[in-house]
Amino acid sequence: MEGPKQEQITKNLAPQKSELKGQNFFVELSDLKVLTVVDTASKEIVETPNLRGNIKITNKSKDILDIQAVTLEYLDEAGKPIPFKTGEKIDKVYPFWKALPPEGIAEGTLDVTIPKMAIKGKALGKIEINLVYVPSPLKRETLTLSEKVE
Repeated sequence: MEGPKQEQITKNLAPQKSELKGQNFFVELSDLKVLTVVDTASKEIVETPNLRGNIKITNKSKDILDIQAVTLEYLDEAGKPIPFKTGEKIDKVYPFWKALPPEGIAEGTLDVTIPKMAIKGKALGKIEINLVYVPSPLKRETLTLSEKVE
């Protein structure tokens, strides 16, 4: 009987927890792991690897900020982007859709892809996180219609 042809390997990123302070946000990433599926014989990565972990965003501004998404860019030690190769699944956007009041906290589970090249040869040096949000002050308008059922 032949064993499985593929196996899943999980590697922790170091550091496992990172804290970043921006102009309007404080971002915490924790439990960062890379999941790869490799061919058991050749040890080659057969699927686009996944980056998983937890993300916590705190609004440090004085206004409501409407977070749309978090996008990730993978950089080598020199700060150059590590590209996805043809055929790799590109999923580096994490949709958020959350309006955060001042000091409000949004938490989620990150599950995005990471280029094979970032894993092979340990090319990954940095991860750039881009918060896409609607700047404040966010205004909302409520209109009331007078209607009756006849």
